[in-house]
Amino acid sequence: MRRSDFDYHLPAELIAQYPIEPRSASRLLHVGQTLADRQIRDLPTLLQPGDLLVFNDTKVIPARVFGRKPSGGRVELLLERVLDAQTFLAQMGASRKPREGSQILIDGDAPLTLLGRQGDLFRLRYDGADGVLAFLERVGKLPLPPYITHAPDADDRRRYQTVFARAPGAVAAPTAGLHFDEALLGALDAAGIGTATLTLHVGAGTFQPVREDDLSQHQMHAEWYCIDQALCSAIAATRARGGRVVAVGTTVTRALESAALVQDRRGTVAPCSGDTQLFITPGFEFRIIDRLLTNFHLPQSTLLMLVSALGGYPRMRAAYAHAVAQRYRFFSYGDAMLIDPA
Repeated sequence: MRRSDFDYHLPAELIAQYPIEPRSASRLLHVGQTLADRQIRDLPTLLQPGDLLVFNDTKVIPARVFGRKPSGGRVELLLERVLDAQTFLAQMGASRKPREGSQILIDGDAPLTLLGRQGDLFRLRYDGADGVLAFLERVGKLPLPPYITHAPDADDRRRYQTVFARAPGAVAAPTAGLHFDEALLGALDAAGIGTATLTLHVGAGTFQPVREDDLSQHQMHAEWYCIDQALCSAIAATRARGGRVVAVGTTVTRALESAALVQDRRGTVAPCSGDTQLFITPGFEFRIIDRLLTNFHLPQSTLLMLVSALGGYPRMRAAYAHAVAQRYRFFSYGDAMLIDPA
C-alpha cells in the first residue's frame, strides 16, 4: 500500500479547536461488524467485565521555548526528548542556525548551550542549576498541535492533559485518554472493567508527515516507553479470565506491540523499557491488543495506517466517510472511535 491510499477529504470546520465539556461528553463511533453512533459514556456497556483498559500515563510538558542568539536573532525550540537532568534534544527554528558551542539566551533565566546535532535534531544543555524540567515549567509554552489555531491558554494547560498523567516527558498528549474523567472511570470500575497504565513519551515527530509514497521507505521517529510489572501482571490476569486487552490510544498499541515483538511473545509481555520505531501498517499481526479506542487521525498519517491495520482498510475507509458525513469532531480535541479487529 502507498501513502496516497490513506488520503481522505476532511472539511476544515470538523477539526476540533476546543475540547468539549465535560470530557466524557464526546461522541464514540463503534467500528464493529456495523458502524454504530454512540457516546463515550456508553463505553462500560461496550466492554465486558474482566476486560482491561490500558492507558498511557505520560504527562505533557511545556516544551516550546523562545530565545535569542547573542546577535539578537530569534530562536524557537520545540523539545523532542529530555536526555538527562541538564540536556535535551529539540527541533530548532531560526533564520540561521547557531554554531556548536554557542549560547541561546533566555530572558529571565540561564542560557542554553548548543552541544551539536543528532540527525535533524539539536542537542542542548541547560546551564541553570535546577534542571530541564524545572526550566521548562518556568519559561516553556504548551505545544498545541499545528492544526489547533489558537494560542494555548490556561484551559488548554488543563484539558490537553489526561486526568491520570503522572510521568512528565511528552510534547503531545495521548489524546484517546482525554475523554476519560473520574465519572467515566468510576462507571468502568463499577462494571468490572480493569485499568492499568504504561508510559510512552510522545515526541514531536508524531506530527511529521509521511514524505515517501512508498511506505517501505518511511522511517518512524523514536519514542521512549516503559512497561512495568504491574501492567504485565494485569495483562496475564486478563488473559487467564478470558478478558480482552483494550488499548486506549495508538501510543499504548505501539508500546505493547513493540515489547511483544522484541520479546517474541504472544498474549503477554514482560517488564521492559526502551525506544520504539514500530511502524504498523495493514498486514501487521497484532500480538497483544484485542481492541483499540482512539481519536480520528490526519489524512496520510502513520496513525491512520495503524488503525487500518487493526480494523481493516475497507472498513476504516467506510468509518471515516461515515464520521465526516455525521459531523464528528476530528483530531486531538475531537471525538473517539472504538475499533474491533477485522
